[in-house]
Amino acid sequence: MTDHLITPPPELVKEWQISLDCPDEINAKANYIATQSACWGADTELEACCEWVQAFADEWGDLLRQDRRPQPSLKEQALEAARIELLPTGKNAALIIRALEALPDD
Repeated sequence: MTDHLITPPPELVKEWQISLDCPDEINAKANYIATQSACWGADTELEACCEWVQAFADEWGDLLRQDRRPQPSLKEQALEAARIELLPTGKNAALIIRALEALPDD
C-alpha cells in the first residue's frame, strides 16, 4: 500500500505485532487492517473538517483537502503498481523497481 499520511510508524506496528504474538502472516494481515483503519478514520475526520470549513469559505475546504491528501506522483503510482503486480522473485522485478526509483519526482 502507498504510504498514507496517517500510516502507523514502523516502531508502533512492531510493538503491536509483538503484543499479538502471532505468526508473521497474521501480523502482516493485522498490520494491513490497522493501517486501512487508521487511513479510513483520518480521511473521515478530514472530510468532516472540510465540510465545516466550507461553510465559511467554499475554496478553503478544497485547499485543506488538497494539502492534507496530496495525490501520489506518477512515479509513486508506478512503484506501487510494480510492487503489487510483479512477483518479488521475478528476474526483472528488481530491475524495473530500481529503474522507477531512479526516475526524478514529478
